[in-house]
Amino acid sequence: MRKIIFMMSVSLDGFFEGPDRELDWHLVDDELLGHCNEELAAMGAFLDGRVTYELMAAVWPAADADPASTPLMAEFARIWLDMPKIVYSRTLQQAGWNATIVRDVVAEEVMALKAQPGGDLMLGGADLAAAFMRHDLIDEYRFYVHPVVIGRGRLLFRPSDTKIDLRLAGTRAFGNGVVLLRYQRPDAPSTT
Repeated sequence: MRKIIFMMSVSLDGFFEGPDRELDWHLVDDELLGHCNEELAAMGAFLDGRVTYELMAAVWPAADADPASTPLMAEFARIWLDMPKIVYSRTLQQAGWNATIVRDVVAEEVMALKAQPGGDLMLGGADLAAAFMRHDLIDEYRFYVHPVVIGRGRLLFRPSDTKIDLRLAGTRAFGNGVVLLRYQRPDAPSTT
């Protein structure tokens, strides 16, 4: 069965974006982008909320042809364009670039999607992840902790009464100071 993997960059103090939605504190270099390209190319689909999808759709469809793009950025653009995308939105009327719109997170539908053949499913967006967490649908959490304290912004996790037990599945330190922390459900098969 495919896994749902929530991947997110986060500041050391727990924010995923600054107070004005800025992401300029992300330390993305060739090593980190190459790693992300390798991880994402192996996925079976991207599961995104509307905001994440619209942010990606505003940049990546033309990035592989942009002379200012590095080869790794162009590679990511091709991965994003080719990857099937499921966009969870109650308001979005249409989505391009290999995307399907789904109105609500329905646990039975997500479980049926997980049972299909193919690569794992990458979950993007904090609001969508919160909905998946409420339904206990996330199998693995991958946090890219950036060595910066931004002081304020949007916290990755909202207060909740739900406790989720996880086990450490792996770590990786990048040369720019970013550290990947991988946590899985205790019943998930161990992977490297």
